[in-house]
Amino acid sequence: MAASAGWVDLSRPVRAGMPVYPGDPEFSAHPLPATGGEFCRVSSLSLGTHTGTHVDAPAHVVPDGPTLEELPLALFAGPAVVLDVRGVAAVGPELLGPWTSDARIALLRTGWDEHAGAPDEFDHPHLTVAAAQFLRSVGVRTVGIDAASVDGPGTLAAHRVLLGDRADPGVVVENLRGLGNLPRRVEFAAFGWALVGGDGSPVRAVARPRA
Repeated sequence: MAASAGWVDLSRPVRAGMPVYPGDPEFSAHPLPATGGEFCRVSSLSLGTHTGTHVDAPAHVVPDGPTLEELPLALFAGPAVVLDVRGVAAVGPELLGPWTSDARIALLRTGWDEHAGAPDEFDHPHLTVAAAQFLRSVGVRTVGIDAASVDGPGTLAAHRVLLGDRADPGVVVENLRGLGNLPRRVEFAAFGWALVGGDGSPVRAVARPRA
């Protein structure tokens, strides 16, 4: 996990054969033939918009929700708080408060990044709807988690609460790793592609300590 000038990389490496959410497209990369006399490498990529460490836009679950290129840049970076919720399958609001931080970004450390590639990777901890509602109520509009989803199997209820709507959008960043290497208060950034009509995209998520 690389660090530079205080920055810690929280992103999963993207490679062929990496785990993807069940039903999502597999990732592949294919070098294209050179077309000129000078060496110039170009590859063709095939992937889903929620490959690896990625951001969800409201359009992911809300039919008329804003897409990536429509969202304020402030949703993708800023002061964040790391919340340690390890050992709990269903994270409720009682584990998230009292909220004393000025952060509008919450990063949930479940420890489930250690299960990447394991048979139980997708049997991960998740947020309850009440926890999602609590985070919105204290002003959080960006939620990150070191698991494949903020929701449990068969539901997108926490997504719908956290992502909001066109009037008050939020974003969710999933498949983070290494949150255990961070202090409680950090500066966080995870910018997605300016993908027109995008419901989500891979990100390079990073953080560094803040006072």
